[in-house]
Amino acid sequence: MLSLLFLLPPFFLFTPAWTLEFRYHNNHEIEQYLKQVSTSNPDITHLYSIGQSSKGQQLWVLALGVSPHQHTVGIPEFKYVGNMHGNEVLGRVLLLQLIDELVRSYRSNETWSLRLLNSTRIHILPTMNPDGFDVADKDCYNSQGRYNGNGIDLNRDFPDAFAGLQSQQLFEERREAEVQAVIGWLRTESFVLSANLHGGAVVASYPYDNSNGGSELVGGASIAPDNDVFVHLAKEYSHNHASMYRGNFCMDSRPFLEGITNGFQWYRLEGGMQDYNYVWGQCLEITLELSCCKYPPARELPALWNDNKKALLAYVQQVHLGVKGQVFDGSGEPVENAVVEVRGRRNICPFRTNQHGEYYRLLLPGNYTFTVTYPGHEVLTKTLSVPYGPDQYSALKHDFLLRRTARTTRRTVGSTTQTDATPTCNYTLQQKAGGAMNRPTWSSLAIGLSMAAVLRSLID
Repeated sequence: MLSLLFLLPPFFLFTPAWTLEFRYHNNHEIEQYLKQVSTSNPDITHLYSIGQSSKGQQLWVLALGVSPHQHTVGIPEFKYVGNMHGNEVLGRVLLLQLIDELVRSYRSNETWSLRLLNSTRIHILPTMNPDGFDVADKDCYNSQGRYNGNGIDLNRDFPDAFAGLQSQQLFEERREAEVQAVIGWLRTESFVLSANLHGGAVVASYPYDNSNGGSELVGGASIAPDNDVFVHLAKEYSHNHASMYRGNFCMDSRPFLEGITNGFQWYRLEGGMQDYNYVWGQCLEITLELSCCKYPPARELPALWNDNKKALLAYVQQVHLGVKGQVFDGSGEPVENAVVEVRGRRNICPFRTNQHGEYYRLLLPGNYTFTVTYPGHEVLTKTLSVPYGPDQYSALKHDFLLRRTARTTRRTVGSTTQTDATPTCNYTLQQKAGGAMNRPTWSSLAIGLSMAAVLRSLID
């Protein structure tokens, strides 16, 4: 056994406390680290790839939880994505440290870690743009390495609900490989909450990032139906961060009240990942700008981890906001694609149940009226009193039991399908999720949108 230690690279020679070294690890080292953690902790971790970068590097994800290999009904799915822009590198370090913290704390039987991993499945993608990182300049403001291997800004390449649904259609196969991988990932897992980690400012930005000048545009901000939840989520991170809540951390940045901003109000962004997650993935995602310098000096990494550690963990816990449950048909079977809507929150793409008949709605404490529709069944309306779930590591659980109509009519079916805002909302989750080392199966669904906007800014 001792001889095996000499065969391991220095990267794996941990201290007795199993502390991960504070430095920038290259893509190969990250891959080896993730494999080592997964091999050493098969009961609570699972390593899989969602695809490859444009240059053929694997996009590795580590899932953590007591059932890491597959989804468990009632357990929400959470994700962190780092290094979307290759030259914004702090996220890589923070997410490796987060993995280390979660595993070590679980092995030490720390109560918070046991409760979190028993109630949540956490997916961590340390680098979405490994090709960009390989050529990144270590300068604080230089943009070299920002783009992927094809010179494309990945945060401008996603389908955009505000870009014009009747304009030029672009098939998924023509999008960048990294973007295709994330789109496929969202279809194989029922993600509830997410954040993507960037650098160049210190602020939590929330949807929408774009607008077409419709009713969503209010006072210079593009307001999502779940705006109250997004503001809460952004503040949850900001106020648990060492300094973000102050709102004026970076010398060259505008002030941000309480360290948060509506994305569009900051600057307009077409083709962004957080809007795509929310509109098409039913996943509430915010963008976390975590360092004034895009490539902070390595000596600052321990302090930056301490600044973000509490906030990273507190944000994961917010996946337990609101209500969760299943929708059952008249025969008592869970049904997929039942529409679960909350009065006053008209989402562009209505929230639907997954292949297990599950729904998850992140909501702040209060009373909410739900409407559930499914073909061949009566429309169900129910008002629920929603408590604050994160402290208990569980959202309110409520199942909806539908009753069949006496006869299915065209009008009934029509009233259900009319809730679709666009035909692009219709897709089915793939049955295989999270356990595959190969790439997801792509559908040939065409998504209506205009071409991604001309790259306008070097800010995320």
